[in-house]
This record gives sequence, structure tokens and C-alpha cells, in this order.
Amino acid sequence: MREVVLDTETTGLEPREGHRIVEIGALELLNHLPSGRVFHVYLNPERDMPAEAQKVHGLTTAFLSDKPVFAEAVEEFQAFLESDRDHNPAPAKLIIHNASFDMAFINSELQRLGREPIGAERTVDTLHLARQRFPGAPASLDALCRRFNVDASARTQHGALLDSELLAEVYLGLIGGRQPDLGLVHRTARRVAAQARERTVRPARPHAPSAAELAAHQVFLQQLKAPIWLA
Repeated sequence: MREVVLDTETTGLEPREGHRIVEIGALELLNHLPSGRVFHVYLNPERDMPAEAQKVHGLTTAFLSDKPVFAEAVEEFQAFLESDRDHNPAPAKLIIHNASFDMAFINSELQRLGREPIGAERTVDTLHLARQRFPGAPASLDALCRRFNVDASARTQHGALLDSELLAEVYLGLIGGRQPDLGLVHRTARRVAAQARERTVRPARPHAPSAAELAAHQVFLQQLKAPIWLA
């Protein structure tokens, strides 16, 4: 099973107001395990960076000015979503926290280029999963990292790739796949197997009684009064 954990950073909250994507980070999971494949790009939004958004992710207009525009990165981005490392068709399920937000921006960028939008049926919204599993509890990425003991100390500001990495761990916790004790179980099994391989084989110890032991046993039996086996 192939999944892609994905996050974006933007210039604002609403693509219909002219806001654009400035960063995309994504990583591939195969059968819920990171494969090592990642996609990461900073994008020139072809507009200014509002101060409010800059406070969130720290990306400035000057920093993004020489980065590719979305149209220059779209082929590689869609290839990452739609194919495996050998370039075979393998459309991935998209794991996103608050999926409607990110997908609104991604589909706005795709439609701007005359490309087909990505359907909501391809997404798994971890915000929705968290609210189902823990009703009434905080469901932000930071809150879920605390709940599942995911180290988010490097998250001083939002960043698409870092947030994707954190979300991958949170997602495995939400679906019951992040179980640290399994590592201990595996280590214990390996240690037991190693001990079995190293065990010294010794001949069986003799247990037959000696003549003296048999004589002593007969003397003992003669001292018993009305043993039950003679009743």
C-alpha cells in the first residue's frame, strides 16, 4: 500500500483571495513505513508575502524570489503523487492534516494550469481521524505530537517537510501502527534466538539408582505400616 504524507505552506488562508502555495513537503509510506522518498520544494508565489503568513513559516518575499513557480515544479510533484520510484503508475492515498485547506490550494494551482483537480476521495484527513478518536480533545499537530510522544522540538515555525515528517508519526499513532513496544519485542526475540544458537549441548545426566540406593529404598519401605498400595 502506497501513501504520501503531505503538507503545504501558503501566503494566506484562502486561494480564492489570490493566496498561493510557497512550500510543499511530502514523504512516501509503503505499508505504513517510510520508504525514504521525499518531495520538497519552495515556490515563488508571484506575489508579496503578508506579514501574518511570514510569522507562521518565516518565508520571505526575498527568499522566494528566485525559487521556481508552481508551473515549473508541477510535473515532478504530480509524478511523486502518481508513481513509484520505478516510475510505474501507483496513485497514492494522500495523508494530510486538515486536508480541505491544503487540497483547496493544490487544486487551485492545478486548475490555474488547466490540469485536473485531485478528488477528495484520495485524501485521509488526520484532523478528522483525531477528532473521531479523541472527541473534544485538542487536535492540532502540536497537540497530537504531545499525545503520541513525537519529538516536535525542532518545530519552532511551520515547515512543510518537517510537518510532513511529524504527521507521518502522528498518523501511525492514530491508526494504531506506532507501537514503540514492538521494537522491544523484536529485540527480545532476536536475543532469545541468539541465545538458542549459542547454547552448549551436553549429554543427558544418568538417573538410574545405584545398588546401594535400591537397598536403602527397600529398608525404607519395610518401615511403612499398611502402605496404601498393599490395601
